[in-house]
Amino acid sequence: MADLKHIGRMKKTGRKVAVVFRTLPGEPESCLVCPTENLRDADHDLLMTLIESNTGQVADELADAMQRTPLGDGSIMLARFHTTGNLTKVSTSNVEMTPNPSTVVSLDELNKQIAEIKGVAIKDLAVGGSSVEEVGEVRTLETPDASAESQTAETPLSDEKLATKLRADADGLFKEATDLRKQAEELSPSKKTTARGKA
Repeated sequence: MADLKHIGRMKKTGRKVAVVFRTLPGEPESCLVCPTENLRDADHDLLMTLIESNTGQVADELADAMQRTPLGDGSIMLARFHTTGNLTKVSTSNVEMTPNPSTVVSLDELNKQIAEIKGVAIKDLAVGGSSVEEVGEVRTLETPDASAESQTAETPLSDEKLATKLRADADGLFKEATDLRKQAEELSPSKKTTARGKA
């Protein structure tokens, strides 16, 4: 069986989770998960079908696929799971990914590896976009005796913080798109540009 992205479990309890965001804007040591055992059977089946599908597997973050997937009642999966309290923020060090029965890797280590491959810092892995906007305040899943450091990392996401991050991401993407378009024109002028030049 091929490896599956987005599948994991909590280290302490072994509870299975779907990892919705591997890391969060402004909180590189936190992630957002969906404890699958809490879902209604129909919702659980739809989520697993999505994860196993090509759409789910090509998505860098599962949230990107969830925000385009309707549930049986017509509501969008990401938004509905958020409003029903099925999305939980936890520390990345408390989650281990299980892409197949014989492979286990801690999510914080996986994030380090991905960041190294991409040549960026872990904090830069957090994605901005409409999927993030749909997830405002989220509950946390930590034991009451969690360390003070862990509790500090589990403060709720604020809309203001997400909005600031999204605006910064949008500005960065716009600049990158402009630069790429300029490079493309230098390599091979588009037909419009060529026609204008002849005219």
